[in-house]
Amino acid sequence: MSGWVNKARQYLCRAGCRSSCRAGGSLAALAGLLLLAGGCAEEPLPQRQVRSDDCLQTVQLDQLTEQIGRCDAVVAAFPTNPSPLNDRYLLHSLAGNEAAACADINRAAALARSKPPASLDPQLRTDLNLRQQLCREGSGKAMGSGKAMGSGKGMGANQDRPQP
Repeated sequence: MSGWVNKARQYLCRAGCRSSCRAGGSLAALAGLLLLAGGCAEEPLPQRQVRSDDCLQTVQLDQLTEQIGRCDAVVAAFPTNPSPLNDRYLLHSLAGNEAAACADINRAAALARSKPPASLDPQLRTDLNLRQQLCREGSGKAMGSGKAMGSGKGMGANQDRPQP
């Protein structure tokens, strides 16, 4: 039996199951044989790194809640980058959550102001300014009319509001 165990151990060593190659005799070979029956345990594949532009990679309107959740992770991974907050603003706007959208854009604008002007993408700076203006105008309308922005039902509820 020990010849058979040694052959199993040698086979496993060649197959790449390192745990059965260590010195330890028949116990290691027996453990290796069990691995052979179930296959060698492989290392999990490395996860793709989160990127700052991941929020808007695949936008599906019927899955906005899930996409906002994924974008939350991107925002958390890049706490000093205004770009993911700008992207999450758009997702919140599409979901009709104006308060969260405006909170994100205000935070993004504050982060952008803390950076040197040349280090920020000019298009991002323009987006932030425009979206902050939309939020200011929206809150003024909501206060003046007595109802929250986006609370109307049916077609044209927000027809006077410029799109983000």
